[in-house]
Amino acid sequence: MDIELIRRLPKTDLHVHLDGSLRIDTLIELAGERGVSLPAETAAGLRELVFRDRYQHLGEYLEGFRYTVAVLADAEALERAAYELCEDCFEEGVRYVEVRFAPQLHVRQGFEIPDVVRAVDRGLRRATEALNRHPAIVSGEEPRFAAGIILIALRFFTSAFSDGYRRYFEVLPDAPVEEVYAAASLALARAAVRLKREGLLVVALDLAGREQGYPAGDHRDAFQVAHEGFLGKTVHAGEDYGPESIFQAITDCHTDRIGHGTWLFDAGRVHGPDVDDPERYVEELAQVVADKRITIEVCLTSNQQTVPELADDLRRHPFAEMNRRRLSTTFCTDNRLVSNTTVSDEIARAVAAFDLSPRAVRDCLIYGFKRSFYPGTYLEKRAYVREVIDFADRVLAEAGTAGGDRKPA
Repeated sequence: MDIELIRRLPKTDLHVHLDGSLRIDTLIELAGERGVSLPAETAAGLRELVFRDRYQHLGEYLEGFRYTVAVLADAEALERAAYELCEDCFEEGVRYVEVRFAPQLHVRQGFEIPDVVRAVDRGLRRATEALNRHPAIVSGEEPRFAAGIILIALRFFTSAFSDGYRRYFEVLPDAPVEEVYAAASLALARAAVRLKREGLLVVALDLAGREQGYPAGDHRDAFQVAHEGFLGKTVHAGEDYGPESIFQAITDCHTDRIGHGTWLFDAGRVHGPDVDDPERYVEELAQVVADKRITIEVCLTSNQQTVPELADDLRRHPFAEMNRRRLSTTFCTDNRLVSNTTVSDEIARAVAAFDLSPRAVRDCLIYGFKRSFYPGTYLEKRAYVREVIDFADRVLAEAGTAGGDRKPA
């Protein structure tokens, strides 16, 4: 499959961070307007100093977010970033995107969580309306573009992260830090449910940040609120820690999807004293993920950039085993700017590294649409997925490839 065929196929991006996916020219422009000092004033300079192809570790990878978050300081910037992200997705054939961000990073006096989310919502709605005026969509030749919002709770933060997070330390000055983290997550979950009920595009709650030492269980109450509020749940797990982190996401957070899941099969990373047989633990965990169709949001490039073991050979990535076991997986960018990638690039890399057939690629793409938190009714989602399947099969047939009409489970 060449890159042009991949770009033509309908795709999703279910794991893409708004603050990691700005256009680099927009970052430079917003920084100038808002008085944010950057290490370089040109795209080439920022690519050399900040947004590189390789990083030494996760901390270095995250360094660029200090600049992107700083410029996303008001409604205008957030709305613009959301709009442009949709344009960039659409241009490479992505037809459904779930934009995720941590609203509390952008909170300041007079600009609270609902204001942050509404700004992004406006950007997504404006983009959706504009993009769906494309002649191929109006004619019914191609599937429509749609978008949802995932709000991120952080496992770890300090008062320096933002005014929004600083408040929790002021209100709970003597509380253990895990209670402070839990309070912030609970407030976000409650806001997410309210905003969803108001009709905004909020579809799910996420948990992100440093896994080791900051267990998902600390955020159990927040995810219970999301669960009871009929929100989707996804959790960054198995990226910075081992299989037990994935288990916590499933048992403590009711997660429907897993962000990354890189160490799902690594029994050597099982450390719990209660696990007497790590190999069996991993097998049983993988069986649960498979049987419950818990979709793994695979981010190949960002994993290579932050996991030294994968840096020089993508074939070592556990996606190969995920695919062999027929797990529900979907390709995602994670951060289009920080990782300098697109969904099409991710798929092309997977095809080259794992020798994927057109049928295997097609199935992964359809998984993305089927396991999305589509902001509509079940019947609306079914009709939308049918549009996508028909279009994907037509594209593959026209290209002379054996995509087949088998539907993923």
